[in-house]
Amino acid sequence: MIAGRHGLALMSGTVVGLAWQLQQPWLWSGNRYLAMLGWSGLLGFGAVLWLWWIRCTGRLSIPGRRLAAGVFVLAGVLAGAGSTGWRAAHFASQALAPELQGVNIEVTGHIDSLPQRTAQGERFLFAVASARQRGQPVDVPQRLQLGWYGGGEGAAMWARGAGSPGLRTGEQWRFSVRLRSPHGNANPHGFDLERWLWSQRIGATGYVRNGPRDPVPQKIAAASGYPLQAARQQVRDAIQARVDDPRAAGVLAALLVGDQSAIERADWALFRTTGVAHLMVISGLHVTLFAWMAMAMVAAIWPRLGRQWPVLLLSVPTPVASAWGGWLLAAGYALFSGWGLPAQRAVIMLGVVMVLRLGARRWPWPLVWGCAMWAVLLIDPMAWLQPGFWLSFFAVGVLFASGRQLPGMPSQDDDARPSAARDRWRRLLLSFMGMVRTQAVVTVALAPLSLLLFGQFSVASLAANLVGIPLVTQLVMPLVLLGAVFAPLWDVAAWLVQVLSVWLGWLAQWPWAAVHRPVAPLWLSLAGVFGGLLLVLRLPWTVRSAGLLLLWPILLWSLPRPPMAAFELMAVDVGQGSAVLIRTANHGLLYDTGPRYSPESDAGDRIVVPLLRALGERLDTVVVSHIDGDHSGGADAVQAAHPKARWLSSYDPDPGRRCLAGQHWEWDGVRFEVLHPHPHHFDETGKGRLSTNDMSCVLLVTAGEHSAWLGGDITDRQEVRMALDRPDLRATVMLAPHHGSRSSSSPVLLNTLRPQWVIAQAGYRNRFNHPAPTVLDRYRQRGIPWVTSANCGAATWRSWQPDTVHCHRQAERRFWHHPGEPDSASRPD
Repeated sequence: MIAGRHGLALMSGTVVGLAWQLQQPWLWSGNRYLAMLGWSGLLGFGAVLWLWWIRCTGRLSIPGRRLAAGVFVLAGVLAGAGSTGWRAAHFASQALAPELQGVNIEVTGHIDSLPQRTAQGERFLFAVASARQRGQPVDVPQRLQLGWYGGGEGAAMWARGAGSPGLRTGEQWRFSVRLRSPHGNANPHGFDLERWLWSQRIGATGYVRNGPRDPVPQKIAAASGYPLQAARQQVRDAIQARVDDPRAAGVLAALLVGDQSAIERADWALFRTTGVAHLMVISGLHVTLFAWMAMAMVAAIWPRLGRQWPVLLLSVPTPVASAWGGWLLAAGYALFSGWGLPAQRAVIMLGVVMVLRLGARRWPWPLVWGCAMWAVLLIDPMAWLQPGFWLSFFAVGVLFASGRQLPGMPSQDDDARPSAARDRWRRLLLSFMGMVRTQAVVTVALAPLSLLLFGQFSVASLAANLVGIPLVTQLVMPLVLLGAVFAPLWDVAAWLVQVLSVWLGWLAQWPWAAVHRPVAPLWLSLAGVFGGLLLVLRLPWTVRSAGLLLLWPILLWSLPRPPMAAFELMAVDVGQGSAVLIRTANHGLLYDTGPRYSPESDAGDRIVVPLLRALGERLDTVVVSHIDGDHSGGADAVQAAHPKARWLSSYDPDPGRRCLAGQHWEWDGVRFEVLHPHPHHFDETGKGRLSTNDMSCVLLVTAGEHSAWLGGDITDRQEVRMALDRPDLRATVMLAPHHGSRSSSSPVLLNTLRPQWVIAQAGYRNRFNHPAPTVLDRYRQRGIPWVTSANCGAATWRSWQPDTVHCHRQAERRFWHHPGEPDSASRPD
């Protein structure tokens, strides 16, 4: 009875309610969400009864239909918000208790993912069966993300290769672990780790204790009862053993078993630059291709089976058997590949399309497209926040809306019948031109959306995908799949991947291969997305040209800069480390580059450089306070991205690149002055030489009456000397020296600077306990408010608004974010 416009009203309302709930900073109680579901059911049931009554009485009118549609929209909003909120509240109720963070807990369960090997150890997901703390049962989240790293008695196990523990998915283990609640860096336009963990239903992260005084991890049972997971790891290991090139082996493993961690970071950067990253993961394209091949196979086999068992053809016609057989096989492939979110979306979408297309009615494509999107969101509401969801559905919608026969090509009913050879070449030409047109349409239409989601789009993607799509989908993928039966085919697939890498590497060297633009406001970006859509729709060119007018503003847009004689300071959230961006009206300076997290990862590559690109910032000067890795770990990535910037540090052998007391310059009415170290500090040797911390470059930035003091890891001894040398020194905002260590922030420095704000860059639950309680007491005694990056995220202070520190974590808070601990973030009365 609920059909047509009323069904669309219900689905539209559900999507609106779901999206509204995902924007909430806090969750309500589960009972409130259940009440919303109850009201939704009552409204929907009442609307159905009312429609049935007025139809029976013949009183149905246009106002009555509109009122019914409105009721269905409201019921959908309540259903979408209620179901999303109730599931979120249920998951949140299983959160790790605060008193269980950082203590030894014995957990028993099984490995729930393909273990990822790194230079330090292995990372894996762990499904918990039981947990005990000091012999008493405790409740911990059902799914954990754990790392097992070298150290203690197990150090010898971490020689990569045969000496590693060799964890296998499905194995049952007993570990002593230390856990903490999910917590990630919070920066503008940055990766939201906490959202990703929530979407994966990971309730806590931690590491296995394997020191000399810790219980030895115990393997309880082999991977029995998990044949699918065991088969996935066996295939991955077989690929790595068969293929000599580790880069090609990583791509093959990602395509067959969904192990994206097997692809190196440098290759991911290459794939993103050339716009082919979607080809190197189990995406909707691969699942759809597999479904198409499976349908063709079932369509060929089913009639032959029908000759032997005619009842099969009588009960299930070949088109139906082909459709559902292909869908089931595609679902099996998605399961084997790890059942990732893109694969789930593709399977759900294909299922919805099958149901609608095999029905008695011929449904228009917008309805099929909308129903598929609605079904995906109903099953996984968090998909609404994933870029892949928007890219995939937008691309499919664009292809549906813009599809037509190429102009100028001969039609099927031409009078002259060409020869078979000519007809074959014509079909090949038509196929190639169709592929070029399709890729051009997708490239143009997705460019504004890519700018909105990533702050970049790949110009080289058209040329890259023209080669990459047929090569990967029609050659590499079939060879990878058949290689599971005949392993030598993996060698051929690896060779093709190497050929593709050479082609992509050449494209990536183009100076305009990828265009990076500042991330524009949402309203302007959405106008650009609409402009890109206009350019590819089947409309008159006079209408299409309006798309260029809508696209132009997002290409020219730039982030508003500080006024003259003022500056903005952003303490970037890089964890346990330091990186501070200072912007004036026309210039930019970076103080420190963030820490190095591992041999494969650093804050410069992961956080600082993407942030600078999203802000459209070109650095003029980079100051690295000292050589310690938590301050200089991202220097290489920053220098590669900003080769023209001037560099100053306290450890460079080139005297022209050293920071020296007395250096000063002025940008846009803002004065920059280096206060430390002095020239003689570089000449001292032996016991007279300062430690790396005390050699930190100290920078003072002044605009009118307000200033910022940045001191690196300088200790109290140098703080006192500096204060005695410059008793008139003042600072409106101070970067807590040494992240708030008890060996810094001396009373003498605080009494001299008299800061109105202190920003402490320190990681969440860091092992140094920064900022130290004694230091916070000093701030508290002097009435100095402070914020920490762990609770504030990126902290922004502006010299023309000196009484306010903007905390990104608080401003952009959503219910999946860690609640944090209260900082002294309010000015004292």
